[in-house]
Amino acid sequence: MFKPIAHPADCEVRSVIRFLNAKNVKPAKIHRQLIEIYGENLMTDGMVRKWVRQFNDERSNVHDEARSGRPSVAIDGLVAKVNEKIRENRK
Repeated sequence: MFKPIAHPADCEVRSVIRFLNAKNVKPAKIHRQLIEIYGENLMTDGMVRKWVRQFNDERSNVHDEARSGRPSVAIDGLVAKVNEKIRENRK
């Protein structure tokens, strides 16, 4: 019996896919192993196949690509101020 891992980071799961793919494990078996350790709602079989294709096409980065869209307004200074206010309110 395996100990399940809850709430893995996306890059962790993709790293596992990349590793198993490098060992020539078939996508369906990769998916079964992921579900066994991380749980049923982790990733579909189709998404595992998509990542396997990308890694076979020489992709090595397991992190999300930058996307266009609305920029984040949470800058470091703002985050620091919010954290400071939270600490003040806890006293």
